[in-house]
Amino acid sequence: MKKSISILIVSFLFFGTKMLAQNVIPITKAEVFTKVAQENSSIKIAHEDFNQAQADYRQTNAIFLPTIAVSHTGIATNNPVMAFGSKLNQGVFSESDFGINNLNNPKSIENFTTSFQIEQPLLNFDGFHQRKASKNKMEAMALQTERARDYLFLEVEKRYMELQLAYKAVEVLEKALQSANANQKSTNDLFTQGYLQRADVLSMEVRVTEVESQLQQGYSAVKNASDYLSYLMNDETTLIFSPLDSLIVSPTHTEHGTGTISPERSDLKALQMATNAYEASYKADKMAFLPSLNAFGSYDLYDAKAFQGQANSYVVGAQLNWTILEGTKRTGKAQKSRSELEKSKLQYEQYLYQSTIELNKADRMLLDAKNKLTLTALALEQSRESLRIRTNRFKEGLEKPSDVLMAETQYAQKQLEYYQTIFEHNYAYAYLQFLLKEH
Repeated sequence: MKKSISILIVSFLFFGTKMLAQNVIPITKAEVFTKVAQENSSIKIAHEDFNQAQADYRQTNAIFLPTIAVSHTGIATNNPVMAFGSKLNQGVFSESDFGINNLNNPKSIENFTTSFQIEQPLLNFDGFHQRKASKNKMEAMALQTERARDYLFLEVEKRYMELQLAYKAVEVLEKALQSANANQKSTNDLFTQGYLQRADVLSMEVRVTEVESQLQQGYSAVKNASDYLSYLMNDETTLIFSPLDSLIVSPTHTEHGTGTISPERSDLKALQMATNAYEASYKADKMAFLPSLNAFGSYDLYDAKAFQGQANSYVVGAQLNWTILEGTKRTGKAQKSRSELEKSKLQYEQYLYQSTIELNKADRMLLDAKNKLTLTALALEQSRESLRIRTNRFKEGLEKPSDVLMAETQYAQKQLEYYQTIFEHNYAYAYLQFLLKEH
């Protein structure tokens, strides 16, 4: 029964491996970065957020640019006042129109007016600061988009390394399965010759089954890593990727404890810009107490027929508006914007402090990974040598199968630990560089 189960598992793995081979797409890290930069949905969403902030800023051009409107209005009326004014506007008023009856009961008159109107802001003190606040918000959004892109690339780095690690695990386990199968054959031969017990044969079968199960998990890890890379690249096809870049120890160029957070880092600059925006908004709310000055003008064409305009007139002027009291609305609004400004300053200090703590943590994480890398490399070499010795002695009948199993299992574990440590080291360094980025 156990033999049948083992055969089924091996068959499943064989067909699973064949399926993988048919759909594997080799890909480099640089290619992933390029596709993510071009197709990732998060980057596109962040870009649209910036476009919205930019559109809000462009709306503030209204404090400099005029408002121009054109209208064409047609009426028919016998209202005494409107009829009197329409005739005056059209320039057709006569002495007979001064008759009492004509004034009180005028005939119906048609009037068509084409009007050109313009309003030009001259002095809007609060508007100037609102425009500045909007510009700061736009710049903050651009910096946030840049930082989001940096974080996404860090995520790409991590996911690509996970793909590398998954393939290394599959490589180790495939070799472990080959070795386990070879040792199982040797065990069966020795059992047939009467040198070993049935328990030794069963132990070898269990070991083969364990490795087969781990190998299937390795294949699943490859598929999971590929799926996530496809998601980052916004690729809906179900492909399996194969990393062309090897999982090797990244050379580190940063000494332990020498890095500091740059205030020019895009996320910190974005917070600074946000604080500037709140400050400008606060000033705008204070300036709302001051008057505003606007110029205006209109040019009108009048006629009894549509779109003719035989008569015309114009009006030009300026208007000074000053709302002296608006209850406590403006005072409360100014208090709120001041509170938002102070809150923004505190958030910046808090974020900077948190970033410094995170930097120190990442620095220690990299140092620990370096030390662990040395230890796991040494342990891997020792387990390799131990397995070699025990395997040779087993073939000569000088070692028990259980000792070989232990050495074989330990060697596979040390290989997986070594590659896991490389992953941890490389990611720790990439994360440290992400935190130390200067722009």
